[in-house]
Amino acid sequence: MIRIRKSTQADGARVLDIWRNAVDATHHFLNDDDRRAIESEVVAFLPGAPLDLAVDDTDRAIGFMLLDGSHMEALFVDPAHHGAGVGRLLVEDALKRHPDLSTDVNEQNESAAGFYERLGFERTGRSALDGQGRAYPLIHLRYRAKPSSSPQHA
Repeated sequence: MIRIRKSTQADGARVLDIWRNAVDATHHFLNDDDRRAIESEVVAFLPGAPLDLAVDDTDRAIGFMLLDGSHMEALFVDPAHHGAGVGRLLVEDALKRHPDLSTDVNEQNESAAGFYERLGFERTGRSALDGQGRAYPLIHLRYRAKPSSSPQHA
């Protein structure tokens, strides 16, 4: 059974592995120089970041999420667990705390945009550059709760 817990320093190497494997599987649009530059930034930051981890029965991390208030800065799942509900579980956990959750995805990562849209996120805008000024356009998304149906009163 998958559960969610906070990361510790001991999880640092594993979350870097998840990031690398997920980027290799989904970010084919990155050129080699940008990939290396981004990885050096991630290696310096990610191991000590306050992450929410999805872990398996053995407490091995299989996915992670980074929140900054109600904005999801990162969501990465080990490709061996893609399609198993890990990303959905992390997003649903974040929505319990932040029902107005927002995130950004690379425009070239169509599968990620589709994932969020299936969960109820709507496109709210676009930026021509990523957060570091690189030419990787971002799609801005925000969760829109579906109105709950209530019985009609006569």
